[in-house]
Amino acid sequence: MRSHFPFATLIAPALSALLAPTAAVAQARVVASTPVEGATVARPRTVALTFSEAMLPPSVATSIVMTAMPGMADHPPMTIRNFQSAWSNENRTITLTLRQPLVIGSYDLRWQAAAADGRRMTGKISFSVK
Repeated sequence: MRSHFPFATLIAPALSALLAPTAAVAQARVVASTPVEGATVARPRTVALTFSEAMLPPSVATSIVMTAMPGMADHPPMTIRNFQSAWSNENRTITLTLRQPLVIGSYDLRWQAAAADGRRMTGKISFSVK
């Protein structure tokens, strides 16, 4: 005996659920920096990060950390605190302006932020000053 219940009514919803596009979970990331990762630059007075999406400024923390200094074999990480930050580019770019140029050494520009969905993100850009 043949069923009057169409097979397609069972399969169609399952197939459409499998084939429907899912929302991508985007995560903010740094798409540009000044200086760029791995660069060697001459005593900068500004450093900047540009994110892939607009950020909520209160959720973003940045720091400049000197990780090595010529002539000091075991230089401990030293946080540089003499800068002011400013947002531009519709809250996608943060620029840190230093009171004094960075001295010769190696640095990390570290950042952390909270995404709109509450996820915590962190990253760093490493560069050297000659």
